[in-house]
Amino acid sequence: MSTAAPGPPRPFVGRPLRRREDPGLVTGAGRFIDDLRVEGAVHLAFCRSPLAHARIRGVDAAAALAMPGILKVVTAADLAGRVRPLPLRQVPVPPSFWLAEAAMPCLAEGIVRFVGEAVAAVVAVSRAAAADAVERIVLDLEPLPTVVDPELAVSGAAPLHGAAPDNVLLRGRTGSGDVDRAFADAAELVEGRIRIPRLAPAPIEPRGCVAVHDPETDRLTLHCSSQDPHRPLAQLCWVLDRPRERTRVVVADTGGAFGSKGGLSAEHAVAAWCALELRRPVVWVETRTESFLAAYQGRGWDVTATLAVARDGRFLGLRARAVADLGAYLLGHTQVVALSLATLLTGAYDIPAADVEVVGVATNKTPTGPLRGAGRPEATHTIERLCDLAARRLGLDPVEIRRRNLIARDRFPYRSAVGAVYDSGDYAGLLDRALAVFDYAGWRARQVDRRARGSVFGIGVALMVESSGGGLWESASVGLTPKGTVVVRTGSSAHGQGHQTTFAQVAADVLGVDPDQVEVRQGDSDDVPAGVGTYGSRSAAVGGSAVQTVAEALRARLRSWAAHLLDAPEAELRWEAGRFVADGPPSRSATLGDIARAAAEEGAHRLAEGLPELEASGRFTLPGLLYGAGAYCAALEVDRATGAATVRSLVAVDDAGTILNPRLADGQVEGAALHGLAAALFEEVVHDPDGQPQTASWIAYATPTAAELTFELRSEFRATPSPLNPLGAKGVGEAGAIGVPAALANAAADALQPFGIDHVDIPLTPERLWRRLQEKPR
Repeated sequence: MSTAAPGPPRPFVGRPLRRREDPGLVTGAGRFIDDLRVEGAVHLAFCRSPLAHARIRGVDAAAALAMPGILKVVTAADLAGRVRPLPLRQVPVPPSFWLAEAAMPCLAEGIVRFVGEAVAAVVAVSRAAAADAVERIVLDLEPLPTVVDPELAVSGAAPLHGAAPDNVLLRGRTGSGDVDRAFADAAELVEGRIRIPRLAPAPIEPRGCVAVHDPETDRLTLHCSSQDPHRPLAQLCWVLDRPRERTRVVVADTGGAFGSKGGLSAEHAVAAWCALELRRPVVWVETRTESFLAAYQGRGWDVTATLAVARDGRFLGLRARAVADLGAYLLGHTQVVALSLATLLTGAYDIPAADVEVVGVATNKTPTGPLRGAGRPEATHTIERLCDLAARRLGLDPVEIRRRNLIARDRFPYRSAVGAVYDSGDYAGLLDRALAVFDYAGWRARQVDRRARGSVFGIGVALMVESSGGGLWESASVGLTPKGTVVVRTGSSAHGQGHQTTFAQVAADVLGVDPDQVEVRQGDSDDVPAGVGTYGSRSAAVGGSAVQTVAEALRARLRSWAAHLLDAPEAELRWEAGRFVADGPPSRSATLGDIARAAAEEGAHRLAEGLPELEASGRFTLPGLLYGAGAYCAALEVDRATGAATVRSLVAVDDAGTILNPRLADGQVEGAALHGLAAALFEEVVHDPDGQPQTASWIAYATPTAAELTFELRSEFRATPSPLNPLGAKGVGEAGAIGVPAALANAAADALQPFGIDHVDIPLTPERLWRRLQEKPR
């Protein structure tokens, strides 16, 4: 369990209340897309390309259409001029970044560019009939040259898009300071090449949707498994050229996302178009194979970086070129990953000069987008590996070289050489606490003993910085019901984060009620205010602050009603434990229940007299991004005979600002840490030279189970509250996925150091480690 740093006492914020969401989920009362039943619904299935790159010469659907129960077969020709490609620019792009016009069509137009790209869609009276009909569609495909290696893609390979003749889909640069001087003054130039593989998001619930159109009102409703309703709503209106007032998106329970359900998918758009065309509800639920083939993936970076280091170990400058395997198309939020990587590459260190270039390359693979961490793991992995390489070059302990370069606590707010402005932090304090909890000195002593007995044993340390608050604003409305209970409507949308619990704690503190008296509503674009949504560890800080500020606005409105009931001037009322008090003699008070009853009885009359409604709405806007941080330590042992890596100890100490609920924050760190461990030891999306996926099932794509988690994760929190929001909160949902891979990679390199090996890329699979051990026998 973690311990939060002390702060000003609040009745509920900061308490480890149990999640209110869990009883329904664990007793089977959750409502996911495949649980939704709509009368008269038909089913959608997709015919997908078996080739990575080919010209579509024809689609023969005659046999499919002749089958019983088949209502329609749709191709790109049917959508032409009626359905746009997915929107390309969903987030602001700085002037120093360039994007190619390579948006993804909803169905392949003339050319397929990855295995699994949808070429045609079948609508049938049952799911089985639709799946059977897909097998009867004959695709006439002319194979084209395939490129799966980003280096080859930019070295003369045929372009995949006319808008990108060199196969570069994204290019950007950031930095400041005199990098040339830093490199000229350096005693050592420490270079590293860090390859970070593609990963599949693999949520327990694949993607899916139910599209319903009411022809009488021309009202289109899309129920979908998504991270929020707002982005799918905006994108659906764009793709179908529909007005928002006649379009609705509903997100109920979502079985995991990890960034992979951050917007409208092409399949959602096709389902919605079919519902409009057929005037019948259309259901699409992705199969697990489709999830591995077609749901956008994450990571896939190759970073070459050089650190300029002074003789005393101080970091003088950084140069880096990061190349991303973006896959076949640019999605609307693909660039988020590149932006995060570029602006976090200096990590927790005071590096005065930096020059970072990011390049995104088109290949014949599934497109990529944000995956838990979204650029932060890649940046952290790079700078933390360079720290260890520099320490080894100078003969310093890895902890010592970090201490000499950490940003001091009195330097905040701190502007890095790559343009990030860190709001608050105590990086040395995080490192000190992590080392103490981990028992760093003790593990180093045990390492000497284990190595003497032939053990391949390593220790790794890593610090990470986690940006959060993207989008910068969020909405909320807070109202008082006639029964005196509170209803919160939030623009954030939980899919495992626990907003029902934490947002109720926030509102309860402001309004002086028990959290059980607060209902939190989310996910329905008709019911909640227009907002931004849930991604990038933003909800507690931005969504929670919106709830806080709007609840305070409601309390100010309630003061007017209390003054009316108590026949006292507003200025003379004081707020005390959920009631307004007018000091006597005699002392009088009005509770929220008193105000609610009065408003119910005489509301219309009093509203006409100028008393406010018992609801407030508004937005909270951050002045800039928030920056949490963490220190991670790992001990890892490698079996010399098999290469199998076993984690012996893992410690996480994170600064997420004010912790709204320690129990839920623990769960976020633990889940993210296990996600990070999976990335470090097991997971990798692999394609053969023809672009054929080799890891398109659970049999081939390795993810850990409880059997592999044989160690104890110890986590704690230390708080430097953010000055940029009223709660002082920062992000925490991705921390472990950022810090753990770097710590384990450093531990593996440390374990192999006696064999003359200074680096090994993740995943640290038994085969990879065994082969490295065979290269240079002791």
